[in-house]
Amino acid sequence: MYTLIAIAGLGIICLIAEIFNLRKAIIPVTILGLLGTLGLTAADFGKVNSFYNNMIITDSYSAAYSSLFIILTIFLVALSGSFHKEHKAKISDFIAIKLFLLTGAIAMVSFGNMAMFFLGIEILSISLYVLAASQPKDLKSNEAGMKYFLMGAFASGFILFGIALIYGATGSFDTHTIYGALLENGSNVPQWFFIGVVMLSVGLLFKIAAVPFHFWAPDVYQGSPALTTATMSTLAKVAAMAAFFKLMISINRTVPGSYITIISIISILSMTVGNLTALVQTNVKRMLAFSGISHAGFMLMVFFNPRFTAGTLLYYTAAYSLAGIAAFAVLLAVCGSKGDEEVYRFNGFGKRNPLMAGILTCSLLSMAGIPIFAGFFAKFFLFNQVISSGHIAIVIIAIVNSIISVGYYFKLILAMYTKDDISEKESIPVAYTIVAVLSIVLNIALGLFPSYVVGIL
Repeated sequence: MYTLIAIAGLGIICLIAEIFNLRKAIIPVTILGLLGTLGLTAADFGKVNSFYNNMIITDSYSAAYSSLFIILTIFLVALSGSFHKEHKAKISDFIAIKLFLLTGAIAMVSFGNMAMFFLGIEILSISLYVLAASQPKDLKSNEAGMKYFLMGAFASGFILFGIALIYGATGSFDTHTIYGALLENGSNVPQWFFIGVVMLSVGLLFKIAAVPFHFWAPDVYQGSPALTTATMSTLAKVAAMAAFFKLMISINRTVPGSYITIISIISILSMTVGNLTALVQTNVKRMLAFSGISHAGFMLMVFFNPRFTAGTLLYYTAAYSLAGIAAFAVLLAVCGSKGDEEVYRFNGFGKRNPLMAGILTCSLLSMAGIPIFAGFFAKFFLFNQVISSGHIAIVIIAIVNSIISVGYYFKLILAMYTKDDISEKESIPVAYTIVAVLSIVLNIALGLFPSYVVGIL
């Protein structure tokens, strides 16, 4: 609760700073404020507190994900100064929106009531609508903002209708009360409860861009400003997945067999469609969009053994998002805000800037699941948990998809190291280099010491 208040207050301070023309102080003050908030959040580990009649519940799960979200936001804020250097007058707006987006993400993993859950989703979504369309003179940005707004509003309608059906079946928005009603009534729960769960799932599967609710992602990722795409691909996707998992285990500790069948199909389709489509992409942002779709399929595998995979999901989301931040930091360094993110732009990049090329290589190898990076251990722990639940076939399909993903990741790596250099050596902002280095170092540290994260939950 105090984390939410601190971050919302920090966002308001950013807006006030613009009034007094303190633009230069906005980014460093915001980063310091987020670091302080990270310490405040860490104090919630091992404690369970509820606020406002269980509207908000802070526990180890919410503290762990809130900490991850804050770290990702620190990186995104650090990248903002150089990315928005041509729009200095709007820097306070961009930073404040990212902070409000963070409050929505934290509310999505700290809810104890369906009303707070929906409020968190809407705060996050509205912030992303604005960021997607934040370049009014760019037709692609306008198109991306409109597509995301229309599809997002449609998905929110599904979520809201699902919540209404669950309330009608149980008489409460409180997750503990809903779970108690399920235990008490057993098979006598009205059928519209399960319809409500399905509608909730449809809305959340849209938010994580899982097949067949993924059609918006490639166009929106490509058309949005690169930094907004980084936010969608990392913070927003991870927040939606964490909220989805918490919602399912809060209202129903085990996942019914029929629901598992649906999740299995969606997981397999997401992995397969995402990877196969990524193979033919020439735009790096579209490639990473389809990569994110495939990773959504991997993340959905946690539902096969939900009682034991909370720590595994945290580890997977941390490994994926840190690798994603590193990749987008390099993408910004190469392409900036020009809107041309084709693979050929990376030709010869390994000779022009060996450090940043090496970081991009490491982040792509992590996403592909190559040791010693955290992405490998994330998949290893996930596959181990799924095998222990008896779903061996889907693990085999997932391994095949991991092998396929190497193809398009190496397309970019080969362009950096084997193609002729066609560009002049670019001047890369220091912030991009620092963020790229720190995020990939954290990724490797997670790979070397996985127990520090997996054992938290």
